[in-house]
Amino acid sequence: MGSPDFSVAALRALNAAGHEIVAVYCQPPRPAGRGHAVRRCAVHEAAEALGLPVRTPARLRSNEREHAAFAALALDAAVVAAYGLILPEPMLAAPRRGCLNIHASLLPRWRGAAPIQAAILAGDAQSGITIMQMDPGLDTGPMLLVEALPLGPRETAARLHDRLAELGARLILRALEENPPSRPQPTEGATYAPKLTRDDGRLDWARDAAALDRQVRALNPWPGTFTVLGAETLKVLAAEPIAGGGEPGTVLDSSFRVATGSGALRLTRVQAPGRAALDAAAFLRGHPVPPGTRLG
Repeated sequence: MGSPDFSVAALRALNAAGHEIVAVYCQPPRPAGRGHAVRRCAVHEAAEALGLPVRTPARLRSNEREHAAFAALALDAAVVAAYGLILPEPMLAAPRRGCLNIHASLLPRWRGAAPIQAAILAGDAQSGITIMQMDPGLDTGPMLLVEALPLGPRETAARLHDRLAELGARLILRALEENPPSRPQPTEGATYAPKLTRDDGRLDWARDAAALDRQVRALNPWPGTFTVLGAETLKVLAAEPIAGGGEPGTVLDSSFRVATGSGALRLTRVQAPGRAALDAAAFLRGHPVPPGTRLG
């Protein structure tokens, strides 16, 4: 039970290990992109390529027909990874060994929808995977396996996503094979990582350069970070903190160094609306941004 790219590694690992996958649950196809063409999610595509049956209910809450169909599968276990729908209690109770969640954090830190981004935003020294026995709460169930990964000083969400997806695939195989005893989550240290929106990507130049750097690394590719240059919204795809100072949001020099609340941030890769992504030097050759220009 999963939908985005993060879930595909676990699906493929389960299939390769010889587990009998009787159904794959994922989000239904939806319009996406500029043309609003209906697209299947990454798990849907991967499951069909493996010849596995796919179910795409739009809702599960109060959906007794789906509850009955799920129970009729007579599952030993359900593996859940970024599915996108809350499992109601009848479904949580149906598999013999319950529903096992691959959660991309070291629980109880960063419960919720965006743990990968939250760890980088907060400047955490490590992240990891928790294999959790699901209960009706939000990522509150007992833990089966936990493994940490160190976060590098230039860690990006895209790189951490891929590392954690592979780790999650490896740990879920261990959990199914070893059936480790569960232990309750610690009662202290719980934090929540809410679902991200596009507004979370706006760069507030009054913040310090280190925080803005973490924001750029954490929120690309989704929801992306941006600033306002004149009348246009400029996507900021990569940046680095650097020495400098001045009125926050002011372009300091021809290297695209921008003053922040403390220090400066040098924009290294950007994208204008309707244009290709460019390194900052190439962008500035075609779109001069004189020192003293204010970004908003």
